[in-house]
Amino acid sequence: MKIVTSEQMRQIDQECAKVGLATSVLMENAGKAVAEETRRILGAASQQHILVLVGPGNNGGDGLVCARYLHDWGAKVSVYLCRQRPPDDANLKLVRERNIACVEAAQDGNLSQFDELLGQATCVIDAIFGTGKARPLEGTPAQILTKVAQAKERNPSLHLIALDLPSGLNADNGAVDPACPRADDTITLAFPKLGLFCFPGAERVGRLTIVDIGIPSYLAEEITAELITDDWAKTTLPKRPPSANKGTFGRVLVVAGSINYIGAAYLACSGAMRAGAGLVTLATAASLQPILAAKLTETTYLPLLESEPGIISPEAAELLSQQMSNYNVLLLGCGLGQSQPAIEFVNSLLARPALPALVLDADALNTLAKTPRWWQQLTGEAILTPHPGEMARLSGLSIAEIQQDRVGTARKFALEWQKTVVLKGAHSVIATPEGRCRISPWANPGLASAGTGDVLTGVIAGLVAQGLSLFDAAALGVYLHGKAAEVVRETMGDAGMLATDLLPALPRVIKQLKEVER
Repeated sequence: MKIVTSEQMRQIDQECAKVGLATSVLMENAGKAVAEETRRILGAASQQHILVLVGPGNNGGDGLVCARYLHDWGAKVSVYLCRQRPPDDANLKLVRERNIACVEAAQDGNLSQFDELLGQATCVIDAIFGTGKARPLEGTPAQILTKVAQAKERNPSLHLIALDLPSGLNADNGAVDPACPRADDTITLAFPKLGLFCFPGAERVGRLTIVDIGIPSYLAEEITAELITDDWAKTTLPKRPPSANKGTFGRVLVVAGSINYIGAAYLACSGAMRAGAGLVTLATAASLQPILAAKLTETTYLPLLESEPGIISPEAAELLSQQMSNYNVLLLGCGLGQSQPAIEFVNSLLARPALPALVLDADALNTLAKTPRWWQQLTGEAILTPHPGEMARLSGLSIAEIQQDRVGTARKFALEWQKTVVLKGAHSVIATPEGRCRISPWANPGLASAGTGDVLTGVIAGLVAQGLSLFDAAALGVYLHGKAAEVVRETMGDAGMLATDLLPALPRVIKQLKEVER
């Protein structure tokens, strides 16, 4: 599923006209699709009083078509024209022919008629401004949306649906006008817009639904940003042939853990195993091995020399380098710490020749950040999985700069470093050196707890071991991890979610994906 900017959407609309898809046809398709989805969300149309807020452009035209269909299906519909529509507006004419209550803001000086309609409504559809509106909201539209927000505070059951995107939300960067409403549902047209996944705008979207309005998919072939979906994930899952043995599903070497972060090793190994890896070996400080063996009964072990209790010695890199040919992927960094011996160990290990594919997290990233132009020395294939703080250390940008343009940041440094970058966080971004980008649909505060990143790194490594490309493994790992968190949230809520709660959910999520439309 492609993700578009406002300019890309404008270009697609122009291409539609060139292939004979008139704006009027797309508007009819869009309005009907939004009406159908609204009916699905609300239930029986006859029990609803729906107020449609109509703006001056195509978004407002879509709203007029939506109002007509909902009226024809039995809903009590009112239309409020926030700005003047063109005098030859065919869709407005069809609304008036049905005697749908239609009030013009220009004739409602003190907004008293609007207040009356709003007081009667069970649902408000925001069709004021769409992707073309980047200016601040002001005047009547701002007043109206402020009144809607106030009504929603008084009556939380009032359902607010945004058509394409909430008015006042920047379609490209997620910036919001103060009057931008907080929708319960956003029904976006044809392709999701980038700003819907960028904060603070993402907080105003509510549940996101994407509806088909008849735009041919080939018109978006050149767009390089994609939303990760169930359909994509299902087709990307590694195959599990009946004739398989543990070697079929790959071997993961996890180098993780220190005296202060023992759990990180457990979580990373468990993530790899729950993602389906055939064999996982944990290389950790020798004194930690008996502790971890009590919990990780399915892993094998490489106890490593220590510089002090629980801290891997730099000399251990030599032993590990002799084992590398036995593994498909090396996961490095979780819980190693930033002691001087640990830093020297990481640097020594990454300088070795003939390393397998790398998945680097946490203290491996922190160590790289201390090395000027590290990417010129680390020339092999690697997935980096930084959270915004680690990304700041690696890139030299501030966290605020990174969060302001997560997609642009991930793309820029994936290209500069020639690595696959997973910028973690709400709506994680996965970018490649070639400029491709995938965005996670998940934004779950339950994941903002210690250890969940270690699980994710393990899942990604487990998928690399099973033969997926680095880009596919990173994107699928992010998706499975996020979907597992959604399963946990449904049963436990988003407070108190633990990293270990994700582990049993992961295989269940994989099973559910395989069963979709079987």
